[in-house]
Amino acid sequence: MPPEHRRPSYPERISKDEINALPIRSFPGTIRLIQTPEALKRALGTLRRETLLGFDTETRPTFQKGISYPPALLQLATGKTVYLIRLTHFEDLGELTQVLASPNCYKVGVAVRDDIVGLQKFGAFEAQGFIDIGQLAKKLEIQTIGLRSLTAIFLKFRISKKAQVSNWARRQLSSAQVHYAATDAWVSRKIFLKLRRFNRLAEDIEQAGAAGGSQKNKSKK
Repeated sequence: MPPEHRRPSYPERISKDEINALPIRSFPGTIRLIQTPEALKRALGTLRRETLLGFDTETRPTFQKGISYPPALLQLATGKTVYLIRLTHFEDLGELTQVLASPNCYKVGVAVRDDIVGLQKFGAFEAQGFIDIGQLAKKLEIQTIGLRSLTAIFLKFRISKKAQVSNWARRQLSSAQVHYAATDAWVSRKIFLKLRRFNRLAEDIEQAGAAGGSQKNKSKK
């Protein structure tokens, strides 16, 4: 199907009440929790072949000024599987940088700039192929561009954010945390596939990927 040229029929804004009226969904596919070098090596065999990945990170929250933590979890979503890579179990990113630095694989999410900066605390890499779906949506004059809002606007369902402010560095993640993290990466990928249909965004997508996620940061909520 060729790209669409008409103006999208999506609302520019969506309220909390409108979101809460939608059915709730979570990722229905396979979730791979990556906690060992062996598991990471197997996952990379698949991830290196992908050209589009939903992307997100989760960080232990801090409630004290001046204190921050590096990301504890990296989520990468293919069409059928979400890989949850527990960064607290690894000293550095290792061969993951091949995926994060690949211009041939789009890594799509909301507010990706902060995620990239956090990941670079584990070691320097040249971020390429990152696309902020919130900024793409803004090009379509959509004003509420957090992930929960974009999910409601483009996918017509809502996602839970209950586990957002939880301890992502804990020894064992809860089932709620695992499904929350997988869902965020999954919907990011699905939203991008919707946005990619609009011809007016084609140049922006190409430039954004080449820029390596240099878009201005926006809220992920």
